[in-house]
Amino acid sequence: PAIRKTQQKAPIRGSGAGMDARLDLETTRWLLWDKNPLTLELVKQLIVEDNTEELQKCFGAQMEFGTAGLRAAMRAGISRMNDLTIIQTTQGFCRYLEKQFSDLKQRGVVISFDARAHPSSGGSSKRFARLAATTFISRGIPVHLFNDVTPTPFVPYAVSHLKLCAGIMVTASHNPKQDNGYKVYWDNGAQIISPHNKGISQAIEENLEPWPQAWNDSFVDGSSLLHNPSASVSKDYFEDLTKYCFHRSVNRESQVKFVHTSVHGVGHDFVQSAFKAFDLVPPEVVAEQKDPDPEFPVVKYPNPEEGKGVSTLSFALADKTKAKIVLANDPDANRLAQNRGEWRITVSSKILRAIALKEGFHFEETLTGFKWMGNRAKQLIDQGKTVLFAFEEAIGYMCCPFFLDKDGVSAAVIRAELASFLASKNLSLSQQLQAIYVEDLTTGYDDTVLPTSKSSQMITFTFANGGAATMRTSRTEPKIKYYAELCVPPGNSDPEQLKKELNELVNAIEVHFFQPQKYKLQPKAE
Repeated sequence: PAIRKTQQKAPIRGSGAGMDARLDLETTRWLLWDKNPLTLELVKQLIVEDNTEELQKCFGAQMEFGTAGLRAAMRAGISRMNDLTIIQTTQGFCRYLEKQFSDLKQRGVVISFDARAHPSSGGSSKRFARLAATTFISRGIPVHLFNDVTPTPFVPYAVSHLKLCAGIMVTASHNPKQDNGYKVYWDNGAQIISPHNKGISQAIEENLEPWPQAWNDSFVDGSSLLHNPSASVSKDYFEDLTKYCFHRSVNRESQVKFVHTSVHGVGHDFVQSAFKAFDLVPPEVVAEQKDPDPEFPVVKYPNPEEGKGVSTLSFALADKTKAKIVLANDPDANRLAQNRGEWRITVSSKILRAIALKEGFHFEETLTGFKWMGNRAKQLIDQGKTVLFAFEEAIGYMCCPFFLDKDGVSAAVIRAELASFLASKNLSLSQQLQAIYVEDLTTGYDDTVLPTSKSSQMITFTFANGGAATMRTSRTEPKIKYYAELCVPPGNSDPEQLKKELNELVNAIEVHFFQPQKYKLQPKAE
């Protein structure tokens, strides 16, 4: 579940004459530096109209480069995603990498993009990726630039597989259509963590003026430093993925039917290829959502977590084809939701810890986000451990640790293989999950201490009845998310009674903790 907070105007630092002086400085530099005619003309028009309110929205605060990179609406101004802010960000990132890696000009970076576009500002993920590539090549740094849209996981995979210094993915994932983002990976193949974000942010501030060739993206096409990794990386990715196919003979005989939707994103071709690599019959496809479309025409929010509005067409196709399972990727295909009838969104559950204690696996819990899990997984691998699996609340799964980030493509096909294997034993996924729920997993003593961070807006409550509830703010949207579960001793396994008890707990949290009327919080629309 999630509560969507009413969007508020961003606070603007400064006021009065100081604010006017700041606006004057920022708009003056913008008029000097911006070579995109659409965003340049928009700013000129706002100045002519003396539209201070809109200018403050566009120029009131620089986008903050965090561990998740950047994410904002595509429009003119220093607080938005556009050609100039992409150039400035990449110049800072480039300078930071030059200081960190003496062999940057030998190893290089990888850049890819999704299908997002914003015609009124001239911005698009592909355009931003080319401008980023231009920045690096102008400094003599090799760039592996995908020539077409890819899932986000292909960037961290390429970083690790090609032994590159860094990776950039231009995507806003499941955000609303007007947004875009700039996601950064380090040379270990994981998302960056502190202090790299602070160092990059400082370098951006020191390199705001566009370099001489910053706007001339056409010169990179003939450069010997530009490489297209699309074919080779895709081939190698699927070869590595097949190492995690454990029941090929069962897959060939499977009668389980699946429906897949890519929610107007990039996932379709890659999920189809993954099923073929596992010798599974490819899933039925929601045709209306199959192809990448930056307008996301048949969904209000392109996020599988949002509920029935995203899934209506998928469930209708499942009814028509008698498919048992619906699989849904988010638009950049790094996450996966699955169910039949209503979404069963599998989130970080204490049951994984219980299974680890029972079976003798090593279990660790990190802060929310694959930036933490990926970096910790690398540390464990470097210690000689085999990392089997990682997952987070927001339907993100790392099923194949040949790279260190969530991946909705591998998750889809591995989920399908699991369903096919269970079907060969006359079991469904739900039946197997129920069997795990009622198994005695109380062996051992759990003294896990939850990790903490001053920058993490997350709190977990545990209750005397075995309930647990975690609340956190979204890093990329104006939302508060919360997840609740209930764990009881063996013998107390009446599912309906437990669901009733859990629902009562959730309702109490909503009413008494969040107090939505007092704080003007809106429940999610669907």
